[in-house]
Amino acid sequence: MRLSTIWRLGIKELWGLLRTPALLVLIGAAFSVQIYAAATATPFTLNKAPISIVDEDLSPLSARVGQAFYLPYFAPPQTITLSEMNHRMDAGIDTFALVIPPNFQRDVLAGKQPAMQLNVDATRMTQAFTGAGYVQAIVSGEISEFVQRYRSAETAPVKLVLRARFNPELNPGWFSAMMEVVNNVSLLSVILAGAALIRERERGTIEHMLVMPVTPTEIMLGKIWPMALVVMGAVLFAMTVVVQTWLAIPVAGSLWLLMLGVALQLFASTSLGILLATVAGSMPQFGLLLMLVLFPLQILAGGLTPVENMPAGMRILMSAAPDTHFVSLSQAILFRGAGLESIWPQFLALTLIGLAFFFVSLGRFRRSLR
Repeated sequence: MRLSTIWRLGIKELWGLLRTPALLVLIGAAFSVQIYAAATATPFTLNKAPISIVDEDLSPLSARVGQAFYLPYFAPPQTITLSEMNHRMDAGIDTFALVIPPNFQRDVLAGKQPAMQLNVDATRMTQAFTGAGYVQAIVSGEISEFVQRYRSAETAPVKLVLRARFNPELNPGWFSAMMEVVNNVSLLSVILAGAALIRERERGTIEHMLVMPVTPTEIMLGKIWPMALVVMGAVLFAMTVVVQTWLAIPVAGSLWLLMLGVALQLFASTSLGILLATVAGSMPQFGLLLMLVLFPLQILAGGLTPVENMPAGMRILMSAAPDTHFVSLSQAILFRGAGLESIWPQFLALTLIGLAFFFVSLGRFRRSLR
């Protein structure tokens, strides 16, 4: 194995990538626009939900309830009539419509239990699920304070003080932006490495390489290092420019330690991409394999839901996936500022899995050349 040959083959892959505008646009968008959208859109939280109020009581209590909904969870409430409610809900203008019946304050002060109606647009699943609980808590709190005529005092003998570590603002954008970077590392590396090999096969240049004094190992390494270099450069740009500068999200740990983890993940994921490319016969087949393999890996790796919440069999299965260990070490570095002494088991597991993927894909690649 000659390093000069691996170097020249890698340079050839970089020139091939530069001649593919679609992949360049994909890389640029994945590490800029998608990260910004993930940090600012916050689709899993209640944000400026439209709400309207049908106030048939026109009492101080109903006015107090109407003034309790404010940004950032709810947009300023719109006061409407009962006849307008169904039209606005059908048109998708309001997600929530709260109906306060007549004589509501009188019945509350009389000790009765008057009913209020909350209409929810259930087609907006995330806002409907979380927002209904928010509305119930807000209305109950305002009514309780109004009836008592003062804010209730603490009666519990123990006071629980909550301190949010690693994300004191409880800003979901911090987590979403960094996890978007982590997920795009695996996605782009698999796509770039697999597409490079399939491009050689479709253009017929792989046969030209076979008559040259190069080995399958040199060909494979010549495809791994340039694609890994491109993704590492994109990650460095995303973390320094997009995350830390543009979005002003702090990074707790060492960025260079993260890049070491990225390099190990790229070694494993690019080998996986070449393995999938040896199985697929064309680019459409490769895309289908990506959906069957890559997306479940990312969903079950722990970036969206904790691995501890999964069944025991699934946890054992996912322990053999590189994405699981990469997500774990990335979260430890980015959010908790962990050092190498804390996350070396993840680094070791990622190295061993990467070597296993490399030799399996190398064996498949050699057999495909015969």
